[in-house]
Amino acid sequence: MNALRRHEMIMEALLEQKEVTVNALSDRLGVTGKTIREDLAKLEEQGLLLRVHGGAMLAQGDQLGILSAKGALAKHQVEKASIAELALSYIEPGDIIALDGGSTTLEIAKRLDNAPITVVTNDLNIIAELLRKDEIRLVVPGGYRVRNMLAGPEAAAYIRGLNIRKAFIAATGVHLQYGFTIYTNDLIEYKRAIIESSERVYGVIDHHKLGQSALRTFATLGEVDAILTDAGCSPETAAQFRAAGFDVKVEQGDAGGQ
Repeated sequence: MNALRRHEMIMEALLEQKEVTVNALSDRLGVTGKTIREDLAKLEEQGLLLRVHGGAMLAQGDQLGILSAKGALAKHQVEKASIAELALSYIEPGDIIALDGGSTTLEIAKRLDNAPITVVTNDLNIIAELLRKDEIRLVVPGGYRVRNMLAGPEAAAYIRGLNIRKAFIAATGVHLQYGFTIYTNDLIEYKRAIIESSERVYGVIDHHKLGQSALRTFATLGEVDAILTDAGCSPETAAQFRAAGFDVKVEQGDAGGQ
């Protein structure tokens, strides 16, 4: 097993349990404790976990946009709410939109009017939110459950048969060199299907994730039409992305502007 696959499995274990021990990881991956400690050190350098005595814990509760715990709902809540409001300005009556799984896209769902639009989503929390809005046409792919998501080849194949106007996607980090990144492989195929089936793609990314990267790239900057971010995005960060030819939309009233 190579280092990249070990790192993915470590992060998957952390998503399930939030905290893991070196001994448990050693047994799970079939490698020595020394190898696990070296892997944890590398993942900590990337800001993905925090090493604690005898093991490690997640650096963030909402890595990858996945809600691994109820606490993730409250993290950076103000920023997520402002991004959601910005995203709503891009949604029109009769639209066909896709909401990728995540806490920021859940905020978009909460703010959607009960009006005739079509929403495609694989996020079980978003599905639960939209079920009570009977004017919204809710489209759910098949697949198997990965935490609070539906994923797998079946889900991706279903998405590729759709014509989506606007997609709103989440990521663990967005980096000028590495693009839109995630730290496990199990949702990449679904995210790729959303991007390839949509006329326009918006990344809904809070400013803490800008300039950050994770293990796997699922989209280049050029494949996404714009990043929608919050007022915490500094003018310098916005300028760096714009200088690279990428569009960054910052919440109204921020010094970075739009």
